[in-house]
Amino acid sequence: MFNRLSAALTLLPRRLLLISSPRTLTGACRLLGRMNPAVVRCLPGEPKLTISFSLYGSHKHMMRDQDEPLGKALARISHGLNKSQGKAKKSKKKKGETPGEAPVLTAVKLYYNGEEVSGMSLNSEAWRDGAVLEVGDVEYSVRRNTPTLTNAELPASLLAEFPVCPNLEIEFGNLEDCEFTWYRENAPNTSTEAAVEVEGQDSEWTQVGCGRVHVPSIQDIGYRLKLRCTPKDGGRSGLPKELLSTAIEAGPGVCTFDNRHAYTLKEAEWPSVRVVSYNILADTYAQTELSKTVLYPYCAPYALQLDYRQNLIKKELAGYNADIICLQEVDKGVFVNSLTPALDAFGLDGVFRTKDRQHEGLATFYRRSKLKLLSSHNISLSEALTSDPIHSALLENLSASTALKQNILKRSTVLQVSVLEDVTKPGRKVCVANTHLYWLPKGGSIRLVQMGVALQHLNHVINEVAPGAPLIFCGDFNSHPDSGVFQLLSEALVPLQHADWSSLGPEESCSMELLSALPPLLSAYGQPAYTNYVGGFHGCLDYIFIQPDSMQVEQVIPLPSHQEVTTYEALPSVAHPSDHIALICDLRWNP
Repeated sequence: MFNRLSAALTLLPRRLLLISSPRTLTGACRLLGRMNPAVVRCLPGEPKLTISFSLYGSHKHMMRDQDEPLGKALARISHGLNKSQGKAKKSKKKKGETPGEAPVLTAVKLYYNGEEVSGMSLNSEAWRDGAVLEVGDVEYSVRRNTPTLTNAELPASLLAEFPVCPNLEIEFGNLEDCEFTWYRENAPNTSTEAAVEVEGQDSEWTQVGCGRVHVPSIQDIGYRLKLRCTPKDGGRSGLPKELLSTAIEAGPGVCTFDNRHAYTLKEAEWPSVRVVSYNILADTYAQTELSKTVLYPYCAPYALQLDYRQNLIKKELAGYNADIICLQEVDKGVFVNSLTPALDAFGLDGVFRTKDRQHEGLATFYRRSKLKLLSSHNISLSEALTSDPIHSALLENLSASTALKQNILKRSTVLQVSVLEDVTKPGRKVCVANTHLYWLPKGGSIRLVQMGVALQHLNHVINEVAPGAPLIFCGDFNSHPDSGVFQLLSEALVPLQHADWSSLGPEESCSMELLSALPPLLSAYGQPAYTNYVGGFHGCLDYIFIQPDSMQVEQVIPLPSHQEVTTYEALPSVAHPSDHIALICDLRWNP
C-alpha cells in the first residue's frame, strides 16, 4: 500500500511533497483526489490542441498550436487571468468603489511526476495525462483526451410509459461503458419548457433509475426528469453532464401495437431472424396542408407533430425486438437525431439512403450482436437504368415509349441494399433490400420498370458479392396483390398484355414481356386486406418477400384488428404514428 501511495504522490507539485507527518501525507492524497480537472484535447495530425478548466466559477477555454513551446501557453493563461483582474478593477472604479492593489501576475506552472515541466517542451508533449496544472494557488489534474460527450440532448417530448432515449455523441469513449443516473424532481413542474437550474435554487431530486433508457411511469406525469451521464472508456471517466427534460405528459393509453408486442417479448432464436418493414410517414409529408385538411382531417393536430409521433415509433420498434428493420419515409433528421440514438440503445446499428433530391429516404437497421454489415450497394433506380449496362435490354424496350421513359427518369426512387453477415457463423450472409416505389395510383407501368431494375441489380449484387446468399426484400411497393409488380415478384414474369403497361393512358403505354432476374419470391405475409388505412383508401401496399428455397416463415405477427385500426376512424391517430402498419415476421434462415 505504501508503494502505491508513493507512486500517487509523484503526481503532486513539489511543494506539496514537503511533508512532515503521516497526517500531512494523508491530506495531500485527499487534495489530489479532490483536484479539479483541466481537460486537454490533443489529436495527432491536428495543428491545435484545446485546454479547458474552470477558475473561480469562470470557464476558461483556449486553443494553442501543438508545436508551440509550453512556456508561451502558460504565459497566455497568466496574461488572460491578469486581463480579467484588470477588467474587475475598472468595474469597481466605475461603481465608485476603492480598487484594491494592482493585480499581481498570476504564476502558472505545469508539473509531471512532481517535476516542473520545461517551458521549452512542445505543447503536444507537455500536456500529459496525470500532469498537474498550477494556476496561482489552484491546482488541476490534467486529463488528456478524456472521454467527452460532444452532444447530449433529451427528446423535446416525453410521454409516460414510453421509453426516453438521450441523443448522445461521445469522443474518446464508448457509450456502452457510460454511467447513467435518472432523477425525478420531487415537486411537479408547471412549465412545459425544459428548465435551467439556477445556482442556489436547485429542486430536490429523487433517483428513479439507471441505464441508458428510462421509461417514466404514470405517476411521473407533470414532473421533469434529470439525467446525469458520465462518459467512460473502460475504467477512464470524463466530465459528467446533466440534462433536464420538459415535464412528462400523459400518453395515449392503449396503442395499436401494444397487443402485437405480446408476440415479440423475446428476440428470435438462432438461426431465425425477426424482420420488420414499416413506412413511418415522413414529417415532411405529415405537416403539409393537404395532409392536415384532406388526407388526415380526422387526426388530432398534436398527433401529427413529429415529437409526439417519434415517441410512438420508438416504443413500437423497440417492442418488436427485431434483428432487421427496414423503414421507408425516414426524414434525415429523424434518422440522425431520433432513430439512431434510440435503436442504438436497444442494440441496433443503422444505415441511411436519402432519395434523390429529397429530404427523406430509407433506413435499414440490424442487431449488431447477431449481424455485421459487410457492404452497401444502394442505387438510384432511374440513374442505374441509363448508366448500368446490365439494364440495357430493359432500356431498349422502354425506348419505344419516349413519354414513359422520360416520366420514369424524373423519379427519385432509390433501392437500399445491405449485405449482412451472421456473427455467430461467419461466412453465412444475407442480402437485405429496402425500397419505396413510385406512389401515384395510376403509375403501375413506372413501378414495373422500377422493380425490373431493382431485381436485376439485386441479382448482380448477390452473384458478385454474396453468392448463394438469400434475399429479404422489404418495402412500400405501392402495389396491390393484383398488380404487375406483385406478379413479377411472385411469378418472375409479367406478360406484355398486363393492364399496368397502359395504366398512364395511351400516350405513355408500353407493351413488353418483363422477366425477373430472380426466381419467384414468396410474400411472407401473404396478401393481407390492407397495410395502409386512411380516410379515403385502404389496401395492401407493403411486403416482405423472401426466397422460399433458403428461408421459411416461422411466425407472422398478426396485424392489428380492424377495430383497433378504426378506433380513431383511420390512420394515423393518437394511438398510431403512421398511415401504414408495420409488418413483422420471424424467418428461419437455413444455416
